[in-house]
Amino acid sequence: MELLHLRYFVAVAEELNFSAAARKLHMAASPLSQRIKDLEHELGRPLFDRSTHHVALTDAGTALLPIARDVLDRVGSIRWRLDQATHAARSTVFVGIPAGVHPVLRERLTVLAERVSGRFEVKRWPGTTTDLVAAVKDGRLALTLARLPVQEASLDTLHVMSERLGAVVPADRFEGRKSVKLADLTDLAYAKSPEEIMPAYFEQLDRQLRELGIKKRIQLSNTGYQGTSEIVSGGLGFSVSMLDEDSSMRGYQLDNMAVLPFEDFRAQLDTGLLWRRDRASGGDIEEIVAVAKEVFAEPIVK
Repeated sequence: MELLHLRYFVAVAEELNFSAAARKLHMAASPLSQRIKDLEHELGRPLFDRSTHHVALTDAGTALLPIARDVLDRVGSIRWRLDQATHAARSTVFVGIPAGVHPVLRERLTVLAERVSGRFEVKRWPGTTTDLVAAVKDGRLALTLARLPVQEASLDTLHVMSERLGAVVPADRFEGRKSVKLADLTDLAYAKSPEEIMPAYFEQLDRQLRELGIKKRIQLSNTGYQGTSEIVSGGLGFSVSMLDEDSSMRGYQLDNMAVLPFEDFRAQLDTGLLWRRDRASGGDIEEIVAVAKEVFAEPIVK
């Protein structure tokens, strides 16, 4: 049995969906299913009840889940425990920061760095929410800002910001408009950014839009947020992004683009600050987490 087998098992157990777990693990569903079968064969019992409509844990799977999480948490703590045992008087810690984080949150990170500068040197590390959360779990990052929801049992989450979302539309088609209704968008395709860079919330948003009548889709790949902007600017579709003009996401805006509030639909993106619970409770980052809770105490609403 390898640690990867346990990581795969925990991912499927948390998602109860092989396709969703595979996306979370950045792999295809077929090899993931085979690895789970290998683990079941080695343990001599089924871990999941599978059908065409659902996946559920068996009694053995339910019993294994806390054991597997504990093993992975212990392995993930090796790096920070070693650092703690050999740390210098002033330690360097890395804080994850996903793309498009609002400038106000960046300002608060600066305040945090200043307040703990006697004990820690705080460095920022970019990435997608999925990758940053994984880096916190295995000890490479001390904390991270992340787009919510994030479901990780070993992590604590502090909600730090809510940003209202609007429709990003071709400006020439909505000239003079101050807002839009979903009915105004049904003849446009919803332009989806590549799955690997999109927060999990946007999967929920995509399902909501489909249920409310937005049926057309353009799924981009091998491009960033700039690719979505090209689709909207060219009049081929619309996307969804932050309404606040101070949002960093406005940096991706091109000519012939406008961001308008929805009249009949409310969407918002929440951001949290996450850390490993065991590292903050008597661990090596207890001090910086305590200060972070003070600096980010009041959630920001934009």
